[in-house]
Amino acid sequence: MTPSSAPPAVEARALTRRYRGATALDGVTLTIERDKITGLLGRNGAGKTTLMSLITAQDRPTSGSVHVHGRDPFEQAELIEQMCFLRDNQRYPDDYKLKHAIRAARICYPNWSQETADRLIELFRIPSKPVVKKFSRGQLSALGIVLGLASRSEITFFDEPYLGLDATARHIFYDELLSEFTEHPRTIVLSTHLINEMDRLLERVIILDQGRVVRHADVEELRGDAFQVAGRAAAVEEFARDRRSLAHRTIGGLGTAVIEGSLATDDREAAEAASLEITPVSLQDLVAAYGVGAEAAAD
Repeated sequence: MTPSSAPPAVEARALTRRYRGATALDGVTLTIERDKITGLLGRNGAGKTTLMSLITAQDRPTSGSVHVHGRDPFEQAELIEQMCFLRDNQRYPDDYKLKHAIRAARICYPNWSQETADRLIELFRIPSKPVVKKFSRGQLSALGIVLGLASRSEITFFDEPYLGLDATARHIFYDELLSEFTEHPRTIVLSTHLINEMDRLLERVIILDQGRVVRHADVEELRGDAFQVAGRAAAVEEFARDRRSLAHRTIGGLGTAVIEGSLATDDREAAEAASLEITPVSLQDLVAAYGVGAEAAAD
């Protein structure tokens, strides 16, 4: 099979997961492309962790299907060992120290790089003496980053990988992630809330809300598909009336609206005539706007 005809890293079709009457994922259909960094974005409870659990065969769907490199990963050891999934609440045996976690990872991941692990342990200053269960939140996150990057797995999932890390440690992660990805390309999926910090890393994004995919696109395409207007509340409301408004806020006599769609000449002229300011929308604000819009549509 040639690279151009190879199946995507992940392909989900009508993927649904229900728990005791609650729907965590609702008919999700998407693809995750090979050798790209994809952001899995959305509010708490949007279904991000559930989706990653299903892809990595740590859970089974209620209905629908998921394929990794064209195959169902469930009970397929050779596929599962190609994936690394670091949860935000990753658990370790009570007696595990750093050396035990590293030793287990070296056994589990066939592409393991001890050199990378040693360098990252030093950069993050992860202690070797205490048991892992006594690590701080930041130390646990740093350990997960070490395991994820040093695994050099073909597909790596990071679930909120920065929790508890200070700004310096977060930027070490971002720099090391880009360096590793450049030298050893693979498929990386990042579930994150710190979108403004991470948007420079992301090539594609999947936005989930209430268990459904609301957008799935290249980052630059997504940014070009919306804009924001601001000014007098009445003028903003009038401007948004015949356009698809993703989010609309009013404070006193001033208002803002996030408008879906590329900015056309007519839009610019109408905004100028109404003394409205047009600005780009950050990825963070766009994700928030899609969440708000989905909620409004459901009410």
